[in-house]
Amino acid sequence: IMMCEIPSNAILAEQFLAFFDGFSIGSNDLTQLTLGLDRDSGLELLARDFDERDPAVEALIHMAIKACRAQGKYIGICGQGPSDHPDFAQWLAREGITSISLNPDSVIATWKQLAL
Repeated sequence: IMMCEIPSNAILAEQFLAFFDGFSIGSNDLTQLTLGLDRDSGLELLARDFDERDPAVEALIHMAIKACRAQGKYIGICGQGPSDHPDFAQWLAREGITSISLNPDSVIATWKQLAL
């Protein structure tokens, strides 16, 4: 399993998957590198725009999921996004993600949201 954390990993997913059994998407780094924003910079002006649900980030995640599903390979995600945004977790489930990691304090609420 390879971490998919930079935009080129998603763009060239088929090529990377020739060598790996699947991806674990690192949504924090992928978002940071796609948007050019540092969520930990402390600059409120920039940090508020850090959002895994940005269309550019979702497009890259879609590419990675699609490539893994097409090849029957594992595709999971780790990072803050699904814990902070249950609607993002729902989107991931609709996209066909295999596994979603969650912060312990968000597991029950997110599972309830996914059950709807």
